[in-house]
Formats: sequence, structure tokens, C-alpha cells
Amino acid sequence: MDLNELRAHPHLSASSISDYIDCGMIYKWGRVDRVPREWVACSLVFGTVIHKILGEYYQAKMIGDRLMLKDIHESFKSHWHKTAEGRDDIKYKKGIDFDSYLMQGIDLLTAWYSNNQDNNYNVLAIEEAFSFDLPGIPVPVIGAIDLIQESGDSIVITDFKTAGKAYSIAEVDNNSQMTVYQLAAKSNGFADREILLRFDCLIKTIKPKFETYYTVRSEVDEKRLIKKIQQVWDGISKGVFIPNDTSWKHKNCPYRKVCDEWFLEGGE
Repeated sequence: MDLNELRAHPHLSASSISDYIDCGMIYKWGRVDRVPREWVACSLVFGTVIHKILGEYYQAKMIGDRLMLKDIHESFKSHWHKTAEGRDDIKYKKGIDFDSYLMQGIDLLTAWYSNNQDNNYNVLAIEEAFSFDLPGIPVPVIGAIDLIQESGDSIVITDFKTAGKAYSIAEVDNNSQMTVYQLAAKSNGFADREILLRFDCLIKTIKPKFETYYTVRSEVDEKRLIKKIQQVWDGISKGVFIPNDTSWKHKNCPYRKVCDEWFLEGGE
């Protein structure tokens, strides 16, 4: 099944697990009550378009073709216009608008194209949907891996990211999404291969840059995450949704209005 089909059934995902841990009410409003978001972050829309462009590049590479930079630029312009132009639900940060993101995307993709070093890797899959089960949880964990390649005897699992600053070693090594991807890979045919995890990060600094970060996960890392997911499911299944209005994310939460109303109503 593709990802949309998997989403049509009860499930968990790396993002839903993260939502629940960050703030139980974000999970409830977004994934249980299906409350519409008050707005969509410009960074989320922008990142989605960048993902699409990188996917097109590797799709071409998979069949032995190579897209030129000018083609990548034109594709980005087209997708950005189709995705973001004229939308009043996108919330832009101060000093940033549709046009500045258009120029930033071109500059970021130029930096990525000029510094991408994996031309010798063999592309196995792009946007590969997955589903796997964990003990004690009656719903699967689902998602899609941006890029799966192989290099010698190793499988390289890559996640595309756009970010405002470079990642720290701790952010790379402690990222739970990558641990989910490793569990997915082992459950879907790669249990007997060495697995390398990689972030391809397009960084939106004044001078745009591209950086690649590699990391690995141990069996202990896997067990820790499985235990955490089991506890998340236990809370969800019992209807325990704890608000986290002291988080730095609260100020820019897309459910801020409904959250404030909920608190003023006494949480009924």
C-alpha cells in the first residue's frame, strides 16, 4: 500500500509520536478530533516543496538520468507557485514572503546541487512507504522514507531536511525519527544489512549551505524507542492528553486559539 492508503487506517507515525510527547493536546486536536489548523507554517510548505524537488532528482537518477541545475530550478519555481501562491492560510515569519522563499529555494538547491557527494550510490527507492508492528501495540507504525540507497554492503537511509541552522551532533544522534526508520528498514527486508542513517540538510542561513550528517542506531537505541512508543500508545488508548503550554512551541502552535478556549472553559 502507498502512504495515503496506510493513513486511512488507525496507526502511529514518527510525527504523531513526537506530537504526543511534545503536547498531548496537539495530538488530540490534530489526530483525534481532527480540528483544522488555524494556519500552516511557511517552513512546512517550503520543506514539502524542497522534498518534492529532491525526490524528482533521485527518481531520474534511479533510471540512469541526471537532472541539470536549470531543470531543478524550473521545477522548484513551478511547484512553489502551484503550492503556495495566493494562499492566505500560510503564516510567514517577519521579513519573509512568497517571493523571498522563491529566491531562497533557488539558492538552497544550488548549494545542494554543488555539494552533493553521493553520485556513486545506487538508488533503491524514493518516498518508500513502510508499515511495521511493535509488541503490545494493536496499530502499526507507518511512514515513508525519503531516500534509500546502497553503498557496497551498506544501506543508506536519507531524510531530507530544511533548517534555519546547522544540526548539532546531539540533534543528529538523538533524533527518534531516524530510529523509527531503522526499525522500519529492519522489518521490511534490510535486517541483514548494515544500516547507515543520513540527514541531507539544506540550511537557510544568510549564505545558504548544504550539509550531510551520518549517524547510526544501536540495539539499545531501538529498545529505548520501542519502550517509549509503547508508553505513548498506553496514554493514547486511555485518553490521556496532557497540554504543554510551557513549551517554546506553544506561542506559535497552530491550535493556539482552541487551546486558549479549552483552558478558559476549564478543560471540559
